[in-house]
Amino acid sequence: MEIERKWLVKDWPKGLEAVRTLRMRQGYIALRPTVRIREEADEAGVEYILCFKGKAGPGGLSRTEIETPVERGLFLQLEELIGKPLIHKEQRRYPLADGLILEVNQVDPGTKDEFFYAEVEFATEEQALGWKRGVLAEYLAREVTGEKGQSMADYWAKTRGEG
Repeated sequence: MEIERKWLVKDWPKGLEAVRTLRMRQGYIALRPTVRIREEADEAGVEYILCFKGKAGPGGLSRTEIETPVERGLFLQLEELIGKPLIHKEQRRYPLADGLILEVNQVDPGTKDEFFYAEVEFATEEQALGWKRGVLAEYLAREVTGEKGQSMADYWAKTRGEG
């Protein structure tokens, strides 16, 4: 189960130090339900992931998510099957005082479609609903959790087409 809140943001957060940076490429085999491939690279190496996501529950906070690693060869075959340029992302992860992690993503950098978004994942819906943004209140002012059209699958459809 994936439980998270999401915000549109303008840039990387000021005053926080990232503990991990990932370069990602991701593409969509299907949008509803979501079937996605992702390549994640950092200084430790490269991972290839196949992900299935179910429909979000009421309020958009949670949904079923199944991720499994795949071999590079399968990833490349699926990328070819998709036949469209994958989304490029840089993700920086920032530890928060309450033990949670703020993940900030720059999507399709250097293109006309470039944008930033941030997410925080939670253990329970109660934790997600009760979480206070604290010093990040101004940075995380534009929450889009559960808002129609704000998923990466929706971005894919808008910028790469549905089929």
